[in-house]
Amino acid sequence: MEKLIEGVQGREVIPRPIPYLSMTGPFKPCACTIAGSDSGGGAGIQADLRTFAALGIWGTSVVTAVTAQNPVEIRGIWKLPPEAVAAQMRAVGAGFQVRAFKTGMLGTREIVHTVAEELPHRIPLIVDPVMAATSGDRLLEEDAVRLLVDEIFPRATVVTPNVAEAAILAGTGSITTLQGMREAAMQILDLGPGSVVVKGGDLPSGDATDLYLDRSGELVLTGNRYPYPVHGSGCVFSAALAALLARGMSARTAAGGAKEFMDGTLGRAYESLGGWFSADPVEGSLVHK
Repeated sequence: MEKLIEGVQGREVIPRPIPYLSMTGPFKPCACTIAGSDSGGGAGIQADLRTFAALGIWGTSVVTAVTAQNPVEIRGIWKLPPEAVAAQMRAVGAGFQVRAFKTGMLGTREIVHTVAEELPHRIPLIVDPVMAATSGDRLLEEDAVRLLVDEIFPRATVVTPNVAEAAILAGTGSITTLQGMREAAMQILDLGPGSVVVKGGDLPSGDATDLYLDRSGELVLTGNRYPYPVHGSGCVFSAALAALLARGMSARTAAGGAKEFMDGTLGRAYESLGGWFSADPVEGSLVHK
């Protein structure tokens, strides 16, 4: 299967096949997600681990918080003590050759600092700067945002904010256009990560458009827009990026692969009570096609 990924710089359109690797054989790469638990299964640790499995990755996890939630609401959040986060990271590091890390909900300054101290160097890192849930519940304390930027962004291979998070990180007004995404991505890139993907699924455009930017240029990644909101889509995208980096892809290639993976995942989203949808990476996996 081939997907067109538009390189905006120079306006060329490059057909780029997405090279998913075989899941057979004795070797299965390992990745680790550092995030909160979603009792509804559609986001957080649960969604990340299912994404890893769908892409042939052995998933390990570090739980930062426990939430009582479903696709509609969060009823409670219990953040773990930093020493529990550190103990999990050390246990995973002692037992597995982790080839990529992904961070999601970190919650507090103390957890951000602990993760920054415990993360090994020179291993690909995806940072999904989760700040608030769709319901409005805050998932990262305000005073932790600066620490996340200072201590973790410079070590990130890719940072993956949605448009609301990108506006906060870049210090711009609300983002409503592709040009706004581009300007925010440039500001975030200056904060130190290797590359940025601004996720534009919340914009009122015909296609679901994301913008990838690194120091060599940009790619506009377009996908199908579905007529329903999907809980956990941002988590699944960043986990797919981590999985493909664990398989040895470059960040640019992984961004295109993760975007294509999302098309299948969103198109086969799981419908729960009340007609609410959650991302289903196992159903949507292109690996099995």
